[in-house]
Amino acid sequence: MTDGTTWLAAPQAIAFGGYHVVLARGLSVDELADRLAAILHGGKHVVVPVGEHTGDSLLELMDDTYGGVFDGIGLRLGRFDDWTYAVAYGGWPGEFDPVGPISHGGAHVFLLEYEEENGKPVPPQFAAFHDGRLLSSFNLHLDSSWGYQGVDGDPATAARLQERLTAAGLPDPERDRWEVHRAALGVIDEFFGLSLPQDTVVNGSLPAVLLELA
Repeated sequence: MTDGTTWLAAPQAIAFGGYHVVLARGLSVDELADRLAAILHGGKHVVVPVGEHTGDSLLELMDDTYGGVFDGIGLRLGRFDDWTYAVAYGGWPGEFDPVGPISHGGAHVFLLEYEEENGKPVPPQFAAFHDGRLLSSFNLHLDSSWGYQGVDGDPATAARLQERLTAAGLPDPERDRWEVHRAALGVIDEFFGLSLPQDTVVNGSLPAVLLELA
């Protein structure tokens, strides 16, 4: 039994501000960190290891280092079964290019992102890539006011995923958005076999890095 990712559909599931999680198959922890640094805006960035940290202790370190947790970007990194994962902290919203290039060389890469405190409000997002090719993407509120017209991506994959969402009763404008968020994550978990260890991410210590300008 695995944790899946449905636990992300709760207020401040990981930290204040929402979540930015990248899951990968076919990449080491170091490769994933390096590839994330390469798609960060604002010039060439390097990965600076800072030891093992909980989420809270990494935020404290970032506050001490930058004068504010949102003035830098950190990652906590780990492995779980055959997954490699990176969880972002600090000022990550809007700072990364699309993750598609991370999947070059045959890797499978999945992005789960929610700017929870964005006042617009922005819905949670999902995207799946393999070897630089988009397999599927959609917003997890399945909200037509944010342009949801079905799942985008590879036609065959997108159609099968849309069928699973429809079978789960989604979209459903009468349901609470947090419930829709959780239900959509459940469909994704089942379809792609995703999993992220909740207790380790929320309470444990993991290798951590800062992404800094070279």
